[in-house]
Amino acid sequence: MNSFRFLLTALFCAALSLLAAEPQLPGITAALSRALADQEIAGAVTLVVTPERVVHFETHGFADLATQRPMSADTMFNIMSMTKPITAVAILMLQDDGKLRLTDPVAKFLPEFAALKTPAGQPANLTLAQLLTHTSGLGEAAGPASLLAKSLADLVPLWLSAPMKYAPGAKWQYTQSGINAAARVVEVASGQTFPEFLQARLFGPLGLRHTTHYPSEAQRLLLATPYAKNKTTGQLEPVLHLPPAQGMRPPTGNAGLYSSAHDYARFCQMLLNRGVLAGRRYLSPAAMTLLTVPQTNDLPTGFFQNPTYGQRGADYGWGIATCILKNPHPGVAAMLSPGTYGHGGAWGTQAWIDPVRGVAYILMVQRTNFPNSDASEVRKLFQQAAATALPRPPQTPASR
Repeated sequence: MNSFRFLLTALFCAALSLLAAEPQLPGITAALSRALADQEIAGAVTLVVTPERVVHFETHGFADLATQRPMSADTMFNIMSMTKPITAVAILMLQDDGKLRLTDPVAKFLPEFAALKTPAGQPANLTLAQLLTHTSGLGEAAGPASLLAKSLADLVPLWLSAPMKYAPGAKWQYTQSGINAAARVVEVASGQTFPEFLQARLFGPLGLRHTTHYPSEAQRLLLATPYAKNKTTGQLEPVLHLPPAQGMRPPTGNAGLYSSAHDYARFCQMLLNRGVLAGRRYLSPAAMTLLTVPQTNDLPTGFFQNPTYGQRGADYGWGIATCILKNPHPGVAAMLSPGTYGHGGAWGTQAWIDPVRGVAYILMVQRTNFPNSDASEVRKLFQQAAATALPRPPQTPASR
């Protein structure tokens, strides 16, 4: 019995030693403690990575308040729109394979799109690039019929039955149907379901064990509980959310994935390495340019295009399903370099890759009713603390 207790004690101490060995940047604990104390969030996982290594990993607070289950390295999150860059990578992989081009008409893969008309009654002639840059003008799938859809193919007639909002390329407007149509194109061009393609070409090779459209029973136990803040009491209240079972809901490309901080950080490391990780190339240099250079010309884009957030539409551009910071501005972008790119999720998750400093910032939380998840104080506190703790990049003569 004594030897068994000794073994348990040794294992416990070894686990504590491993946890203590995780690198941490100073200041992030204090910054996130404010958000926890103010009940902005129940808990968080924060990660900062370079192309080669993790420079910060830390858990904060609880994945579930009622059971006092702490956040952990394996905690999984509904990452919502952080799914979009993954969909973009899938399309770009197929372009690298020679199976499609971003300039292709959508109708080449989804023939029903050939009949789509603009508001003026002209042929829409949508391209894959317009789907992925939110410049398509495509209507959204809505109403009871959308809730009955089981596959991406089921959604196609719903997108086409909704009136187009504007002529393609006329403006930028965040459009979920465009990204989901791109996910359907992945299926047609590859001959695999969207989850099969992602697992075979991205998740499996990258070693992502906690990234999926359809969490298993074991993975459901790892999910962080989503919370909303009661506007009257200021208290966090749990939100009922049941992950879909496979075959019951489409594997959407706009907001369908669940993931962990470490999994998504590895995806970011591949992008930081310009499409390569651990000696394997996932994307060509040309594909990386499409992700990281604005494709929307001078169109105002993004989620800061109103007086509340400073009318910052001109400070952002859109790559292939990525938001790109052109001009840093006060608030959540003040600590980021020009050319930083990434995406947030509606439930507060954030991942931003700063190629100038050579780091990616990953924030995982589950708060459903931020007024603007991209502009959340939690994101600002984390990024500012991390950026302050990191060494400054060497100045070039042009930056002095």
